[in-house]
Amino acid sequence: MASEIKVGEKAPDFTLEDQDKNPVTLSSFRGKKNVVLAFYPLDWSPICTNENTCFSNDLPRFDDSNAVVFGISTDSTFCHKAWKEALKLKQTLLSDIKRTVCKAYGLYIEEANINKRATVIVDREGIVRYVKVQEILTARDDQEILAALKKIA
Repeated sequence: MASEIKVGEKAPDFTLEDQDKNPVTLSSFRGKKNVVLAFYPLDWSPICTNENTCFSNDLPRFDDSNAVVFGISTDSTFCHKAWKEALKLKQTLLSDIKRTVCKAYGLYIEEANINKRATVIVDREGIVRYVKVQEILTARDDQEILAALKKIA
């Protein structure tokens, strides 16, 4: 497994299916948008539910920062679809069911078979500009992520 991704590194490219089984490729946003990769452990858990609801509520502010937000967990597309519909989430949820992306980014927790709670911002050139890995039971702060996006040219 790779070591944790660091600021300044080229973001490993990937293609994952979203909640509707549509492929989403990171490199397709090059030259267009900054990408916020919001890795979270599990759909339906309390902290992940609160975080993703906040992302959904703040989505217009992310749009204003020329950024797209993707929630990524190891849950299936079916689980993502049910969770997104139940919570009325607006952001796209990506299924890393094979654990390839969380491993490539060094964010895999082997003993739990899930990914860490982490935020990675990839700029329009495909370079990692922000990384924050948090304790599994500590929610991330959208305001901190939005502030980091303002610093990206």
